[in-house]
Amino acid sequence: MKLVNFISGGKTHCGVETARGVVDITALGLAHSIDEVIAGGEGLLTRIAGAVMDETLPVLDGVLEYATVTTPQKILCVGLNYRKHAEETGGEPPKDIVFFSKFNDALGAAGRPVPLPTWQRCYDYEAELVIVMGKTAWNVPKEEALNYVFGYTCGNDLSARDSQFLSSQWLAGKSFPGFAPAGPCVVTKDAFDPNADNRITCSVNGEVVQEDVTSDMIFDCAEIVSTASRFFKLGPGDLIFTGTPAGVILGKPKGTRVWLKKGDTVRITIEGIGTLTTPLV
Repeated sequence: MKLVNFISGGKTHCGVETARGVVDITALGLAHSIDEVIAGGEGLLTRIAGAVMDETLPVLDGVLEYATVTTPQKILCVGLNYRKHAEETGGEPPKDIVFFSKFNDALGAAGRPVPLPTWQRCYDYEAELVIVMGKTAWNVPKEEALNYVFGYTCGNDLSARDSQFLSSQWLAGKSFPGFAPAGPCVVTKDAFDPNADNRITCSVNGEVVQEDVTSDMIFDCAEIVSTASRFFKLGPGDLIFTGTPAGVILGKPKGTRVWLKKGDTVRITIEGIGTLTTPLV
C-alpha cells in the first residue's frame, strides 16, 4: 500500500494511491495522517485496504500539495553506506555503521521548495532510501528488526559541504531547514523489499547523476535498525536515511564540481516507491 499525506483546505489529510488515483481516507473517517495509520497498527491497515477497494469512491483531481510524511521525534542518517560512494569521497568503506542526525525542522515535504542560504556555496544532493519506523525499537536483534519497520520512502540528504567538514562531526552541513526532503509516499513494508535490486536514481534538471540499486548497501536495513536501536530508542514515525550511492558532487575532481544552485530541481526516484521532487530557491 502507498500512503500519502497532503494538504486539503489548509489541513493535513491522508490518502492511498490506487490504480485509479489517490483516495482520501481522511474523508472516509479512517485516518488524518500517516502517523495515525502507524498508530492504528495492522487492524487499521486492513480496514483501509478493504475500504479503498471500492471502485465507486472518488479520487483526487490535479496535483497534490504534499505534507511531510510523518512527524518524527528523530531523523537518523547513515553515512558512507555504498562502497563506491565511500571510495569516491576519498575514504575506505566503513567497518561499522556511521550515524549522524538531522534536526526535525530539516524535514521537508515532496515538492516543497528548499531555500539555499546565501552564506554557503557547496550544496550537494544525496539520493537515499528512507526507513519509516512503525514501533518502538530499543536493542532489537537483527533477525527481528524489520518487524519494527512500517515502510519506506524516498529521501534527499541535502548537504552543505563547505560546513560539513569543519570538524569530524557532520551535523553543521546536514541540518539546514528543509535539508531532509522525503516522500512523496510511504510504501508499507509488505509491498517493498529493500534487499531487492530496486533502482535508485538522482537527477538534477533532468540529467541523471546517481544510479544504483538498494541491494548494494554495505549495511542492510535490518542491520541499520538493529544497530541504531542499541544507541537510540527509535519510535513510531522516526525516519532513518540509509546512505547514498556514488555520483555526488563532492566525489568529482576539484575544479569540475558544479554545486547545486538556486533554480535547480532535484528528483530522487526509487523503483517501487516513486519520485521525490525538490526545487531549490
